[in-house]
Amino acid sequence: MAFIDYYTVLGLGKNASTDDIKKAYRKLARKYHPDLNPDDQEAKQKFQQINEAQEVLTDPEKRKQYDKYGEQYGERWKEGEQYEQHRQSQQQQQAYNGEDFEGYNGSFDDGRFSDFFESLFGNQSGGGRQAMFRGQDLNAELPLTLKEAYTTHPHMFTVNGKQVRITIHAGVADGQKIKLKGYGGPGANGGPAGDLYITFRIAEDPVFKRVKDDLYAEVALDLYTAVLGGSIMADTLDGKVKLTIKPETQNGTKVRLKGKGFPVYRKDNSFGDLYLTFSIKIPTGLTDKQKELFKTLSES
Repeated sequence: MAFIDYYTVLGLGKNASTDDIKKAYRKLARKYHPDLNPDDQEAKQKFQQINEAQEVLTDPEKRKQYDKYGEQYGERWKEGEQYEQHRQSQQQQQAYNGEDFEGYNGSFDDGRFSDFFESLFGNQSGGGRQAMFRGQDLNAELPLTLKEAYTTHPHMFTVNGKQVRITIHAGVADGQKIKLKGYGGPGANGGPAGDLYITFRIAEDPVFKRVKDDLYAEVALDLYTAVLGGSIMADTLDGKVKLTIKPETQNGTKVRLKGKGFPVYRKDNSFGDLYLTFSIKIPTGLTDKQKELFKTLSES
């Protein structure tokens, strides 16, 4: 696996903030997502690199190691600290034996470094033992509507050229994360693949506002029904319900529909509540006769 400059992948400089990295990742991930480029192998490779870059550069410890050892050790930057510790150990041993030691100059052509490298990981080009490396973990975001998050349903997507089927359980929360073991970056020399972490992003709904497992919405109520009472049909995420309106209902009155809210995650037949606020509509375009009737009412 060749060394990848993650900053270049995201089109950023090394001083980029975490917010800059996340914004760049979201923009590029949408552009190169496999679902939008189903037959484009180059886009799939780019999408994988974008996820790798985001996974490393948004993790403070990984970014620190990458910045420190990336240029020096290339694709093996993760083992940079091991290399340094082993090199220091060799220096101490050389000094103890009274031998001269030419300090490692950062070049892979250095003979001492080659010996040390092979002692840790085996001869990579010959028949010697080869070290196995676990693949990198990947991160991805999966957008959902509030209606999609309301119901349990299967979802198919593509990762590294493989079709993956997951079940999204009703009640999933915005920002909730799941792990798909073994669906991350491929391992090296027979090592296991990394894992894929999926974060759900639930878009705001134009009608309902979600607060944990409860839902909130406004319902328009005409003036005549508010004054005289009656019945109306109101929307829920599970269909329409009939509501009885009491006479002289005031603007801003709230009612609670028990069990008509959002499903509780992983708890069958358990739901939050739906809170409806009545917004009374003032009639417009009144005829002269209607205006006269209102005037009579106001004077009575």
